[in-house]
Amino acid sequence: MDNFRSGFVTIVGRSNVGKSTLLNRIIGEKISIISNKPQTTRFNLKLIYNSLDSQIIFLDTPGIQKPKNKLGEFMLKQAVDSIKGVDLVLYMVDSNSELGELDNFTIETLSKINLPKICIINKVDKISDVDIEHLISVYKNKNIFDKIIPISAINGSNVYNLIHEIKMFLPYGPKYYSDDMITDQTEREIVAEIIREKALNNLRDEIPHGINVIIETFSVRKDKPIIDIEATICVERKSHKGMVIGKNGDMILKIGKHSRIDIEKFLDSKVNLKLFVKIDDDWRNKSFKVKEFGYFKK
Repeated sequence: MDNFRSGFVTIVGRSNVGKSTLLNRIIGEKISIISNKPQTTRFNLKLIYNSLDSQIIFLDTPGIQKPKNKLGEFMLKQAVDSIKGVDLVLYMVDSNSELGELDNFTIETLSKINLPKICIINKVDKISDVDIEHLISVYKNKNIFDKIIPISAINGSNVYNLIHEIKMFLPYGPKYYSDDMITDQTEREIVAEIIREKALNNLRDEIPHGINVIIETFSVRKDKPIIDIEATICVERKSHKGMVIGKNGDMILKIGKHSRIDIEKFLDSKVNLKLFVKIDDDWRNKSFKVKEFGYFKK
């Protein structure tokens, strides 16, 4: 094990640049939920990559956004705190050549941190080679990145090279987790996130940010290889409850069907899933509710 490398790597960036898509590809399992809605990832999540010569513990973080409520404040703190105590920082951007206020804020924050940094330019499958070279030049001129690597997380282009470069920045060290462990999340937490993802992807833009999912029961039947799961989808307004349920229950059935397919694949078992909806009025602006739903514990 003398040549074995291990360490902690955080990945930061704006919402929707593809952080979770990249990590799911690297790990080879769908653990981080994916949606085209901002603020999909709400707390720091460890994902563990194992190979013969290394173990990389990735921290998937909430996208950096200006907080609009108590949940937003928590998410920003999670993203910023993830930079502390790691061996390497990955800063992910997409193929958009315009640097906004949040990009400049993040780059300024990273410039004050004495850690190696790799800038990952994602979604390069959507732009020309000339545009890729332009973007590399833009971030090279910031003078804070040790490497700048263009990739496409969606199709895997140059991801193998990225993993190799990450390893080179890690110290020689022990395995922190067993080979069969790929995340620090429990099965219940992953199931809740799968359900939230299906709600995010099926509902209109104005609803999903206020959705939270609580797993009420999770049990294996004694007489059959079936897992019974009951989950509550919490929304912030009465009108949202009706939208989640849908006309004649169509939407809740759709969310349930799509969720069950992914949950059965994840748990490798038949699943009997029951979903309920309740109103937790304006919970994202209430500190005690944010804590009750488990975010501050993360």
